[in-house]
Amino acid sequence: MNFELEITFADGTTKVVQVKAQDIVAFEQHFDMSMADLEKNVRLTHLFFMAHSVCKREGEKKAFDDWLANVDMVQATDSKKAN
Repeated sequence: MNFELEITFADGTTKVVQVKAQDIVAFEQHFDMSMADLEKNVRLTHLFFMAHSVCKREGEKKAFDDWLANVDMVQATDSKKAN
């Protein structure tokens, strides 16, 4: 159940990231919510959290709130754009 998110940063740059099992488990543990329920009850916070989880896995050191200060939007994207 991997999928991709496109992160748009405050400077206008974008990055496409792939959400993997580790990110999904972190989401479910943090929100006490199954990914199966996400489609019915998605919040932008959920997408930002998962995008941050991927970035942390890839080496991001900033805490969520500090990272979020440099992000404009996160959205699901077409898998063909993956980095």
